[in-house]
Amino acid sequence: MARLPPLAALLVLCMLPAACRAATAPSGNPRAVVLPVRKDGATGQYVTGFRQRTPLVPVTAVLDLAGTALWVDCERGYKSSTYRGVTCASKLCSCGSSCDGAPSPSCLNDTCGGFPGNPVTRVNTIGNMITDVLALPTTSRPAPGQLATAPAFLFTCGATFLTKGLAAGATGMASLSRARFALPTQLASTFRFSRRFALCLPSAGAASVVVFGDAPYAFQPGMEVSRSSLIYTPLLINPVSTAGASFVGDKSDEYFIGVTAIKVNGRAVPLNAKLLKINKKGVGGTKLSTVAPYTVLESSIYKAVTGAFAAATAGIPRAKPVAPFKLCYDGSKVGSTRVGPAVPTIELVLQNGAASWVVFGANSMVATKGGALCLGVVEGDNVTTVTSVVIGGHMMEDNLLEFDLAASRLGFSSSLLFRQTNCNNFHLG
Repeated sequence: MARLPPLAALLVLCMLPAACRAATAPSGNPRAVVLPVRKDGATGQYVTGFRQRTPLVPVTAVLDLAGTALWVDCERGYKSSTYRGVTCASKLCSCGSSCDGAPSPSCLNDTCGGFPGNPVTRVNTIGNMITDVLALPTTSRPAPGQLATAPAFLFTCGATFLTKGLAAGATGMASLSRARFALPTQLASTFRFSRRFALCLPSAGAASVVVFGDAPYAFQPGMEVSRSSLIYTPLLINPVSTAGASFVGDKSDEYFIGVTAIKVNGRAVPLNAKLLKINKKGVGGTKLSTVAPYTVLESSIYKAVTGAFAAATAGIPRAKPVAPFKLCYDGSKVGSTRVGPAVPTIELVLQNGAASWVVFGANSMVATKGGALCLGVVEGDNVTTVTSVVIGGHMMEDNLLEFDLAASRLGFSSSLLFRQTNCNNFHLG
């Protein structure tokens, strides 16, 4: 029988009932827990799996750097002997609407209400906030560790219709935001480890993990990315919520960084720098998103960046545009390097030059079925676009990102391909 690599084994561990029943929680609190991650080829979404309820059952969800809490579909087949509603008297949240049906996770009275949403379809609703058992693998070497159990993990019940547009098999979304009920803060509070997590998004056909807590960032073959080697930049707070549903006065729970300029091939791109700042209405700035498959740029920024990139690649034969991209090249005429296609770099200048996130070909270009290589950025709709630069999943792949919520900073490695490794080699530390 073929031997599974460690990350594939983790995915199997999270889905096989027998394996998870045999794995008991370790004594004391774990130093870290993990979520497996794979990229869904059909949607470009990043999918994870965990175990929930009593008895434990596997749940598949889409990762989201936004959102206020984990939500799962409670209307279709949710059965558990350990779920409990979060009552209005708890003062954790606002009361939800009343329900006349038989009591169930999706139909409880005197229960706090949350706002589960699907950013793919831009649909939001209200749902009960309940608690139930959540079990995640711990980290260990060289294989996935035992399960650590959170006996009363708070989440929101979503409706079945909210799962429309999600990757096949996904019945919810796992929030990684800075919100108090999102996974990073709840897990840190439950297991008493640091309020930070490391995200390493895999490319299509590969697998990786999200690590919550204090494990080292180890990669095969035999290398470790130390925290001291990461480039850090402050995480900014947008004073206005960017969620699909929120209250007046709410701040955004998403992750914003201070991009102050953009360079192509080392040269600054002329653009309206005011758009890179977050104004009093919460418009503008730069955020990271795992739901956006590709980086989205405000219209004038898009035209400036693509214009500069086209000028810097004038010697490469063009190809017909392939939706949703407009700037494409004959892939057979583009050279290759350790960090992807040999094209000009795109540099996100941070904090007025204090740091830079340099994007190489593997993260800027997208290979299409017809053989064309396209610049993987798309133009935002100025009617609905609130954030000027949305760094999408493709631009983050095979980059190690550390979200340190306690210190309110983002650490990034730049492309791991330079170190002759990738996110598929993330070795459980």
